[in-house]
Amino acid sequence: MNIDIIGDIHGCFQELVELTEKLGYDWKKGIPVHPKGRVLSFVGDLTDRGPQSLKVIETVYLLWKQKLGYYSPGNHCNKLYRYFLGNRVQISHGLETTVAELKALPEKNAAHYRRMFMELYENAPLYQILDESQLIVAHAGIREQDIGKNNQRVKTFVLYGDITGEKHADGTPVRRDWAKYYRGKAWIVYGHTPVKEPRILNRTANIDTGAVFGGALTAFRWPELETVSVPSTMPFVPEKFRETLD
Repeated sequence: MNIDIIGDIHGCFQELVELTEKLGYDWKKGIPVHPKGRVLSFVGDLTDRGPQSLKVIETVYLLWKQKLGYYSPGNHCNKLYRYFLGNRVQISHGLETTVAELKALPEKNAAHYRRMFMELYENAPLYQILDESQLIVAHAGIREQDIGKNNQRVKTFVLYGDITGEKHADGTPVRRDWAKYYRGKAWIVYGHTPVKEPRILNRTANIDTGAVFGGALTAFRWPELETVSVPSTMPFVPEKFRETLD
């Protein structure tokens, strides 16, 4: 398989277009299609904070429907799904931008995006097991012994990382550095924790380079094991980047 895995987009549609074009994809049909048959994979967190979350949803949905893309959810995807279900969720931490986009539309159009996203989410695996189990794409990562499992404990890890229950001074959760101890044979590509440069360690790759915080949008190319990035158009927010985990 030849796959380009895209890090957390968070509504940064312009950067998605630029990155896929840099990777050789063509948008003539309205979605990124590669002339040599490469496909895209997404680590989740398609929406929130950035300016064009609905365009990102539509693009990933159409790729998935045409079997040109793989998707598994991030924690922001999970929250948006719960919002669409009508559950009580806090419209904060980025969700407010996606909700504002929806509310600016006629009700019929907003319902169209709701249907698309819910179908995409409900048919998505918690994490992707690709290329004969040599490649795992999981939003915040996964432990080697949990690959193949799908219980609540694993779901919490995949969506939120190896959280301790404690909080940093800015209110963000304290997370352990699970990748430091990973010894598996499969490559695990993930995002969730913004880093200034892609972090490759022990057959893991964190490719959330903080597109929505003014960093870059990054792809990990498989099987080449290379990263490709484009700079963000968003304002740079240095405090959002964590160089080390606890």
